[in-house]
Amino acid sequence: VEKIRKVLKEASENHMYYNYINPQTGKWCQKQASVGALGDSFYEYLLKSWVLSGKKDEQARSMYEDAMKAAEESMLRKTPTTNLMYFGEQRSGRLDPQMGHLACFIGGVYVLSALSGAVSSNSSIKNQMEIAQSIGKTCRESYIRTATGLGPETFHFERVDVEAKSLRDNEKYYILRPEVIETWFYLWRSTHDQIYRDWAWDAIISLEKYCRLDGGYSGIRDVYSASVTHDDVQQSFFIAETLKYLLLIYSDDSFISLDTYVFNTEAHPFRIRTL
Repeated sequence: VEKIRKVLKEASENHMYYNYINPQTGKWCQKQASVGALGDSFYEYLLKSWVLSGKKDEQARSMYEDAMKAAEESMLRKTPTTNLMYFGEQRSGRLDPQMGHLACFIGGVYVLSALSGAVSSNSSIKNQMEIAQSIGKTCRESYIRTATGLGPETFHFERVDVEAKSLRDNEKYYILRPEVIETWFYLWRSTHDQIYRDWAWDAIISLEKYCRLDGGYSGIRDVYSASVTHDDVQQSFFIAETLKYLLLIYSDDSFISLDTYVFNTEAHPFRIRTL
C-alpha cells in the first residue's frame, strides 16, 4: 500500500489524481479525473484507511485532504441560476458538466470527514458539511425530476432546462444503485434532520412501485417514463448497500455506530482499531 501511495503521490500534479495510470511507467495515461466512476473509491479509501487505523495512518489523511482540495478546485461547481452544487468530470483540462449517480456517494465522504476530524480547522469542517448537504440536495433533485422518483445513471448541468437531468437515452437507466441513499444516511446520522428520512421514504415508495417484482427487485431502463421497462436484473449491491443504508436511516445511531465502525465501499462494516 505504501509503495502504491508513493507512486501515486509522485505522479500527482498539484495533488490532482487522474483515473488511468500506466503500471509500467507510473505515469498518467490520460488526464481524465472524476469522483464518480473509476475514481470514487480512491478518495473514499484514503479517508477510511485513516479512520480504520484509529486515526494513526497520517499519510492517508494528508493525501485525502490534499486530493479533495484539488478535486474541489478542479471539478466542484454550482449552477448559475439555481445554485445546485455538483462534481463534474475533468477531461484533458476541460470540465464536463455532468455527474454520475456513482458520484453522489461523495456527500457521505464529506460527512465522515467532518465527523472524524480529518480536516484541519473548524471552518473547514463547516465547509465540508455544507458541501455534503448541497450534494445530497442535488442528487435528490436528480430523483424528483423524473417520472419515477428514481435517479438516472448520469445527469447534466450545461443547460438550464435540463439541470440534474439526463440528455441521452443511454443515461436514463436506474440499476438499484445505493449512492444517493448512502449520502442521505450519513447526513441523517450527522444532523438528524427529518428531511433525509423523508427523502429516503420517497425513494422506498418509488422502489416498491416501479422496481418490485414477484421474484425480487429489478432495475428500470428509463426513469423518465412511468410505464417502466425492467432490465430483469437485481444487482448484488442492492441488498448489500441500498437496502442496508435504507435500514440504517431508520435505525438508532447506536446500531452499527459510526464511532465504532467504518463502512467499506460495499457497505460492509469494519470495526475501527483502538490499539
